[in-house]
Amino acid sequence: MSASQLPRATPDQLSTLTPLAGMSKERLAELAEVAVVERAARGSDPLKGRLQSAQSIFLLSGELLLAFEGGGTLVVVGGASEETFHALNRQKQKLGRTKAITDVDLLAIDDEVLDILATWDQVAAGGSGDGGSTMARAVRSDARLITGAFSLTNLRSGAFAQLPVAHIDELLKRFERLKTARGNVVIKEGDEGDFYYVIESGRFQVERLVGGAKVVLAELKGGDAFGEEALVSEAKRNASVISLGDGELLRLGRQDFNDLLREPLLKRAGFEDAAERVRRGALWLDVRYPSEYQYDKLPGAINVPLAEVRNMFAVLDRSKEYVAYCQSGRRSAAAAFLFAQRGFKVWLLEGGLRTVERQT
Repeated sequence: MSASQLPRATPDQLSTLTPLAGMSKERLAELAEVAVVERAARGSDPLKGRLQSAQSIFLLSGELLLAFEGGGTLVVVGGASEETFHALNRQKQKLGRTKAITDVDLLAIDDEVLDILATWDQVAAGGSGDGGSTMARAVRSDARLITGAFSLTNLRSGAFAQLPVAHIDELLKRFERLKTARGNVVIKEGDEGDFYYVIESGRFQVERLVGGAKVVLAELKGGDAFGEEALVSEAKRNASVISLGDGELLRLGRQDFNDLLREPLLKRAGFEDAAERVRRGALWLDVRYPSEYQYDKLPGAINVPLAEVRNMFAVLDRSKEYVAYCQSGRRSAAAAFLFAQRGFKVWLLEGGLRTVERQT
């Protein structure tokens, strides 16, 4: 299709489309950032080769001739009419071809994006039969949550991306809001893990004591999560997190975290299954210290110590599949969860290298 990209769609335009009816202005504004507007010339077939694509395509302006399979009736549709509130390639009667009677502007939205937003929006709208919990209502309309903790990016590839639909309502009910002020210590190094946190607003600093000196490891912002490592690995906190100013956090208790987030995200594999995945192209991910890795690493394994996992999000290939391992499975569980939160395909070697030793 000969097309040139035009300015983004507006929330008002999106609000007229049937799949998006009822979504909040804030959510529509976010969706407008990823929807693509295209122009097709008069006489062309704008949907050629795209009728089965994983996008829903809408007519915004101009006139288009629709020819249906099996010699069905030819229909002329115009932008901003009732017929175009539905996706052109999702008609009840199957399309065969189209022809632009005038120059036309089309809007393309990934079906996955539509499905994710519709799922979260509808579950949040009717969670408890009365408009949902306070958190559910906020997820539908609070701009801070829509652009932060529950942004489209997080819903597509973050911790919530693989959350079973049945868990969404419970998750929204169990999250608590917590305000912070400058200097507040949210997590203290050496303490027991008790909560999982997602930043709604504000900035937070991650630091650790090394040889008695404070070392700054990272700065976190809206939408980022922390506190999961101690919960997944059942170890003490390995760093402190301090609020750099006024902020708001969402927190989830240990048991709720385990039930609603940890288990859905952790994909476990026994050694035989894991080895077969590696034979088919997956990569071993050794998350131990370099000294351990050098001593008895698995063939072809990449060394990403647990403390370095966050630094590897922009380095490792997201199209690859990985199998994380350590000695017992504890550190690799934490690493696998961290990677899964960012949309990586990572399996956890159940039982770690100890199971490998028993089988070799």
